Amino acid sequence: MDPQNYSLVSEFVLHGLCTSQHLQKFFFVFFSEIYVVTVLGNLIVVVTVISDPHLHSSPMYFLLGNLSFLDIWLASFATPKMIRDFLSDQKLISFGGCMAQIFFFHLVGGAEMVLLVTMAYDRYVAICKPLHYMTVMSRRTCVGLVLVSWVIGFVHSISQVAFTVNLPYCGPNEVDSFFCDLPLVIKLACLDTYVLGILMISDSGLLSMCCFLLLLISYTVILISVRQRAAGGVSKALSTCSAHIMAVTLFFGPCIFIYVWPFSRFSVDKLLSVFYTSFTPLLNPLIYTLRNKEMKTSMKKLRNRHVTFH
Repeated sequence: MDPQNYSLVSEFVLHGLCTSQHLQKFFFVFFSEIYVVTVLGNLIVVVTVISDPHLHSSPMYFLLGNLSFLDIWLASFATPKMIRDFLSDQKLISFGGCMAQIFFFHLVGGAEMVLLVTMAYDRYVAICKPLHYMTVMSRRTCVGLVLVSWVIGFVHSISQVAFTVNLPYCGPNEVDSFFCDLPLVIKLACLDTYVLGILMISDSGLLSMCCFLLLLISYTVILISVRQRAAGGVSKALSTCSAHIMAVTLFFGPCIFIYVWPFSRFSVDKLLSVFYTSFTPLLNPLIYTLRNKEMKTSMKKLRNRHVTFH
């Protein structure tokens, strides 16, 4: 087709989660509550880490605070739009808004993957090299690792958007999801995007698999190392790392499934996307705080200080 005959698509139509009016009203209330709890929960973690000098100086809690900050962004790039759309007959999003969703999804997702690897390395040093822990995981190192996670997320994201935004869109504009997911958007372009789609999705899949393999290696080394040192070491290591392992499973499970079978037409992809964008950011603060005495103690101190102040 002659590029001059393309009619520029200025907006996309999102299909959302369902078409039932009754379900959409229920989902509006349900996901509104989920979103508020998610943002407040992660915000409390961030404020607690910042306000407590002991936690703020600890590498593990410094990284945890950054994870919660990323989870606020992960929960916010698409969920507010999805909630608003539950009350709309037409679920429209501008071309720029669509590209912005893709950018922030891959920026935050990529950064969080690398940050989870950093947190696994932190646990490895703490358990396997405890005498060198504060030297290896100095504040300068932690800040550098967090910055690296953001840079990798940015480079990964901009590489996805740079190709997507320049594709010709000349008519089909319906996205079968509640947000602009990359595999679904590039299929709407007016040219054969199969090879390009495989390359772009392989980028996300490769980043996911590399980070996931690094995490598996890290936690395997931790378990083997502790088991060799003392009896009952496995249970001790599992107790220390169980929160991290649960968070990693919740984060990478849906992500890898979506990008291993990116062109699947099953509704399971939509359900996994909801879980990934709405429930994973909600569960992370619950996992890390409910199983952590120091976090719970610091939160109580923060609450008592706030009550006393008023």
